Amino acid sequence: MSIAGAQTVVMKFGGTSVADAERIKNAARRIVQRAEEGGRVVAVLSARGKHTDELIAAAHEVSPRPHPREMDMLLSTGERVSCALAAMAINDLGHEAISLTGSQAGIVTDTSHTKARILEVKAHRVHAALDEGRIVLVAGFQGVSHDSLDVTTLGRGGSDTTAVALAGALGAEVCEIFTDVAGVFSADPRLVPTARKLPVVTFEEMLEMSASGAGVLQLRSVEYARNYGITIHCRSSFDDGPGTVVQDEEQTMERPLVTAVTHSTSEARITLTGLPDRPGVAGRVLSALAEAGVNVDMIIQNEPLSEGHLADMSVTVPRDDLVVAGEALSAIKGELGFGEVLSDDRMGKVSLVGAGMKSHPGVAATALTVLGEAGVNIEMISTSPIKISCVVREKDVETAVRQLHTAFDLGREAVLPEDVAGVHRPKVREEAAS
Repeated sequence: MSIAGAQTVVMKFGGTSVADAERIKNAARRIVQRAEEGGRVVAVLSARGKHTDELIAAAHEVSPRPHPREMDMLLSTGERVSCALAAMAINDLGHEAISLTGSQAGIVTDTSHTKARILEVKAHRVHAALDEGRIVLVAGFQGVSHDSLDVTTLGRGGSDTTAVALAGALGAEVCEIFTDVAGVFSADPRLVPTARKLPVVTFEEMLEMSASGAGVLQLRSVEYARNYGITIHCRSSFDDGPGTVVQDEEQTMERPLVTAVTHSTSEARITLTGLPDRPGVAGRVLSALAEAGVNVDMIIQNEPLSEGHLADMSVTVPRDDLVVAGEALSAIKGELGFGEVLSDDRMGKVSLVGAGMKSHPGVAATALTVLGEAGVNIEMISTSPIKISCVVREKDVETAVRQLHTAFDLGREAVLPEDVAGVHRPKVREEAAS
């Protein structure tokens, strides 16, 4: 039976939240509780625990380079298992649930296997099930190609994007992302035990944090939320306390100078030596990488100091894409006439992120001084109005994170009480705060 005027709620549960039978039952209880409070509930589930890693390992047992289309067919099964099991648990709790694949839920993507982008959400079947009073469970991380009608997957963390896209299509005001952590922190608590939970971050800050290594939310999910004005509430699967709200900057009060230190240890650097100094060469290099599906982060090119000298160009790419990137660049070596393709897969990245940096000079100077005094050599630097990123050796990442976190006073003792931190939580449940 339809619930007239009820608010649609989208809840996403990550892999650790559904890792075993008891956790699936716990997620089912939380979903049912929300439904019993009067919400029209859609839940997006990830694959259980390490299931996706196990599927990837199985693929490589039979093929050194599995075909991307078949990888998508294989990897999409993990989320379907989670949804079917959760639906069974919800039905046992006295509520009617229906599990849907990404395709059945109307998640339409482009044709880029293993890294597809959502083009459209045709949520007719989801709407119909909600109107019938059902709880809808949608397999995250997957969709169907608009062209070939093949199964596609959205890349690591893609269930976040599924959830936010559904929230937009269904008119939900808030998308709740349940994980094994209590929210977004000022640094990785595994490296910095004094890291504090952030009650609120802006979309712009979260975009920079996700792009710089923070693994709490997938980058594209934050982009989607910003573009469609969907507030994200990132919170723990294991307690009812409030987490971190990600929202538009206009809804927050004045931001601190630096919000967080993020890091990544999955970077690789590629250097092209002896590049001809003529227009269009750099563009051809980056086009070759884009055509191979490789995302480039930082770019540095030195200009020749005298006529007739050649240039060098360095880029950073995800470590998993290093082989593909190297092959793409080697293929254009003869065309461009450059020297060598050199690579280093032991790089890391440390970033400072904060909306307050836009109006405060001197952050870069302090950061570089701190890293220098800690003996951390900086190999590449990039900046934006609210971010400073430094590429360093992988072995130096932990030292760099801890030193910067201390230097900018980001520990727990610096946090403001949540009632004066500028948090705007539209219709976000805060059971533990009441």
